[in-house]
Amino acid sequence: MAELVFVGCYTGDAGNGTGITTFSRSSSGELAEIATLPMESPSWLVRHPSSPVLYAANETASGEVTALSFSASGALSVLGSAATGGAHPCHLAVTPDGRFLLCANYTGGSLAVFSLSSSGAIEERTALVRHSGSGPVSDRQEAAHVHMAVPSPEGTVVSAVDLGTDEIRSYTLSSSGTLEPLAVSSLPPGTGPRQLVRRPGTDLAYVVGELAGTLVTVRETSPGAFEVVTSTPSTLSAPQVPNLVAHLELAGERLYLSNRGPDCVTEFALDDAAAVADQPCGAGPRHFALVDGNCYVAAQLDDAITAFPLTASGEAEPRYYPTGSPTFVLPVSLP
Repeated sequence: MAELVFVGCYTGDAGNGTGITTFSRSSSGELAEIATLPMESPSWLVRHPSSPVLYAANETASGEVTALSFSASGALSVLGSAATGGAHPCHLAVTPDGRFLLCANYTGGSLAVFSLSSSGAIEERTALVRHSGSGPVSDRQEAAHVHMAVPSPEGTVVSAVDLGTDEIRSYTLSSSGTLEPLAVSSLPPGTGPRQLVRRPGTDLAYVVGELAGTLVTVRETSPGAFEVVTSTPSTLSAPQVPNLVAHLELAGERLYLSNRGPDCVTEFALDDAAAVADQPCGAGPRHFALVDGNCYVAAQLDDAITAFPLTASGEAEPRYYPTGSPTFVLPVSLP
């Protein structure tokens, strides 16, 4: 099975990238650059669940989302774009049925919903809700900052992770794409929640505490409502090291979390949420993807994708694939 890897980045004043870069991935896990589509700061990418379509969050002050089709060769074609209704969109998700695109506007402090056509094209914005509030970290929590929008497995509930207010605000998503408030869950002050990932088959989920340098385990007590179970340091590194925790992925009975500052991906055992290894992975590890036993990291400050085997337990020397200011790694398998 052939595989492509699409890489988003920061451009212009925000970084050294040029747009979305396409790599091919060999059976041995090596990457080779094959194409680049110029675009303004496509910092987060997501694939449509059934169509050969990608969506890019253009993280700019004006705020746009772009839909793109892709071919087996890795070529991308723009299908259209839409204003997100808020500044600096930083996260996208598609509902499991492929009907709606969710967008978190970071600086705008808002959550947007777009309806999608049967082919995956963006039709219209169906909802925009704005958050308000603040937190104790004055330079980062002066206002609401929505960092992630998470659909439930059924696609009927959307949970918005707000770094600025230390909250998870959940909404009921209607069949027409509107949002109705459902629940508000508070996290420890100063957590700075960045991401939320549910553990399949359980009522547990994990939250990235970007500002506190923590991994927070929460329990979903009812749809969209979460309570804190425990909190643990996000890395084995010394706690005094500045750390902006970024991205997490679940893989079987393991969880992997990237730490900017210690510049490592930390492996956790899920049963007791205990960190077991730190793997150096390049400077500024923002996003990463796990593919066939390998971890591919967007090392933003090294202008490279770095790669290492998951079985390395901190002992592997990462492989480097140059690309400007990478922020996101999206593997796509082709038949």
